[in-house]
Amino acid sequence: MTAKASGSPGGAPEGRGGGGTITTKVPARLDRLPWSRWHWMIVIGLGTVWILDGLEVTVVGNIASRLSEPGSGLPITDAQVTGMAAALYVAGACCGALIFGWLTDRYGRKKLFIITLGVYLTATALTAISFSAWWFFLFRFLTGFGIGGEYAAINSAIDELIPSKYRGRIDLVINGSFWLGAVGGSLLSVVMLNTHFFPLNIGWRLTFALGVVLGLAILLVRRHVPESPRWMFIHGRAEAAEKLVEEVERRVEAEKGERLPEPDKAITVRTRESTGFVEIARTLFRRYPRRALLGLALFIGQAFLYNAITFGFGSILVKFFDVPTGDTGYYFAVIAGGNFLGPVLLGRLFDTVGRRPMIAGTYLLSGALLFVTAWLFSAGHLNATAMTACWCVVLFFASAGASSAYLTVSEIFPMETRALAIAFFYALGTAAGGITGPLVFAELTQGGVVGDTVLAFCIGASFMAGAGLVAAFLAIPAEQRSLEDIAEPLSARAAATSATGPAD
Repeated sequence: MTAKASGSPGGAPEGRGGGGTITTKVPARLDRLPWSRWHWMIVIGLGTVWILDGLEVTVVGNIASRLSEPGSGLPITDAQVTGMAAALYVAGACCGALIFGWLTDRYGRKKLFIITLGVYLTATALTAISFSAWWFFLFRFLTGFGIGGEYAAINSAIDELIPSKYRGRIDLVINGSFWLGAVGGSLLSVVMLNTHFFPLNIGWRLTFALGVVLGLAILLVRRHVPESPRWMFIHGRAEAAEKLVEEVERRVEAEKGERLPEPDKAITVRTRESTGFVEIARTLFRRYPRRALLGLALFIGQAFLYNAITFGFGSILVKFFDVPTGDTGYYFAVIAGGNFLGPVLLGRLFDTVGRRPMIAGTYLLSGALLFVTAWLFSAGHLNATAMTACWCVVLFFASAGASSAYLTVSEIFPMETRALAIAFFYALGTAAGGITGPLVFAELTQGGVVGDTVLAFCIGASFMAGAGLVAAFLAIPAEQRSLEDIAEPLSARAAATSATGPAD
């Protein structure tokens, strides 16, 4: 079960720092593992960070009015919190995803998912002691910078460590856990902003401090999460990868009380130190243009649908249904709960029914349901409770679809480009949602005009349904397949080329 290494048999290797070739069964050995306590450790150590992201985003939105009040200890306006600070958080997330995504592919998953969490913890702690607007803006940007890096480092590591049989459902639940954090953030803000419990200038600081405490708890678990063996053997650390997998196999066999079956497939790769930007771009857009179009469609579609609903949900409840401003957090908690349940209850179907029907189905169905919601709203058939119920149903399916976008781009491109591919599509989707979305939907949903709000819903629904149609034709049947079967590693292609001579 050990890897075989050999010197370069001839031919120039692709990538930088190419070395000899190795033959290994590490991917097959990881994919045939049954679910175990070791996998739960991976999920808890890496996946729970999305709860922090949901907590962060929701808390800032809910405490915006408190930060701008006299006596809050921070000279800042409500518009600056929801405008400039929010935009800088989004910009930081986009920059962090791209920079840390490239570093993750180059230096490894473990180093970067420790660093990115460290950046988040430091920036959040310093946000809690903000004394001026510029300080708050700076560390909101750096908080987003760390969270954006987490998306690239964590999604790539999870997909490379979770067995193929469970990869879809686990990835969906983990990405959907953002909304568990959103529920917590909504309810937390109700308590922390209550001046009967905490002074005006203390409660909002404690909300950020709690994020630090939760992050430190995650860091304690994350220290035990290993490097991806897939990344290790491609980067010339075959012996370490074999040793790691053997240790995991022993632990799983001891837990299950039975021997594991023999792995059935080996892969030969040519080791490399890094992969250049030119090769990455050529791989994404020249070798896999249809897959790149699929990734773009999925991320942009879900970004527009979510902004059509969530960007102005508070204004819609207040202006059209006379909901008190202080009560909108409760409604959002209900909506966030529906978002979380979607990936949890539908995730298994992505591994059994299949990627293409489930991705296309969740996108198309959520788009269609939002069209129906727009019609009911325009006809005056909804009150605040019914509108919230409609949003919950729409987002139940949309959340599973949006989570599958992250799953899709993390498994349909070669190993050497995985983290940067995730980062690229995440950054593009986040930019579309965080920059274009507010520009499009701010005027439509906050003006108090029924027709404008209906138009906002229809725009979001159209983008989501359009992405669903793209998925119906282009989605890859990746369910229960090895990552190496879905997209051949560049290093495997290089090994084949060097063994047979340069391709014509």
